[in-house]
Amino acid sequence: MKAFRSGFAALVGRPNVGKSTLLNALVGEKLSIVTPRPQTTRHRVLGVLTSEDAQIAFVDTPGLHGKATRALNRAMNRTAATALADADLCLFVLEALKWTAGDELVLQRIRDNARPTLAVVNQIDRVRPREKLLPYLRELAPRYDFADIVPVSALKQDNLDALRGAIVRLLPESVALFPKEQRTDRGMAFRIAETIREKLTLALHQELPYGVAVEIERVVEEDGQLVVDAAIWVDRAGQKPIVIGAKGELLKRIGRSARLELNRTLGRRLHLSLWVKVREGWADNARALHQLGVDT
Repeated sequence: MKAFRSGFAALVGRPNVGKSTLLNALVGEKLSIVTPRPQTTRHRVLGVLTSEDAQIAFVDTPGLHGKATRALNRAMNRTAATALADADLCLFVLEALKWTAGDELVLQRIRDNARPTLAVVNQIDRVRPREKLLPYLRELAPRYDFADIVPVSALKQDNLDALRGAIVRLLPESVALFPKEQRTDRGMAFRIAETIREKLTLALHQELPYGVAVEIERVVEEDGQLVVDAAIWVDRAGQKPIVIGAKGELLKRIGRSARLELNRTLGRRLHLSLWVKVREGWADNARALHQLGVDT
């Protein structure tokens, strides 16, 4: 009888290489928000995949980056570094055909931790013709003693079965760490806040200031539906009208988009009220970061 394997696999990489898209594709459910903006992921997000012979606890992490000038950036770097140090193995996520100083920075963290590592070359759907990938893979191989190099497309869900198989082979023999039905360790309030932040980022992709966060102030059940009050924090007064938009239309559109997605993902009717509040310099304030659930 085949031994059961179980453990933690940390997804690490520089910002914007598709770690969150990959997590969602691997577990078959949207657990981590996804936008085109770098450093969308600010928190550690756990996604659990259980099969007959294995349980993989994927840990999505913020993109590791060198210019951590604000407290928020430093906290994101610490979150990623801690997840890597605590993992049984590492999934080093790369953008196909690219190698940057940011990738080298992440690889140095991997060297320091000496975890078994799979190089996951993402976004192969963008490589045309596909043969252009081969020289890149040959150049990648000598950079580190990778357990394997697996080309994938998280967006197109291409070659994910091969990646899952490579991960399971590296996991230790162990009983399951989580109940079979559990998919994440994040609660409802976190998922609501992250969905709102995703819609904010998508609606204000160019205009959105980096210092925007979402805090859930109230979640109650009333008349068969969830009633949610959420505050959108900005760190300068001049940013408030940008988020609200002319006659409040932009904020209404963001709220509607978030509500419709949450109705689907939570399987519940939801009434959502949004307010925009100013808190000067919150992204450099340890107390504010703690209040928003960012480990400092």
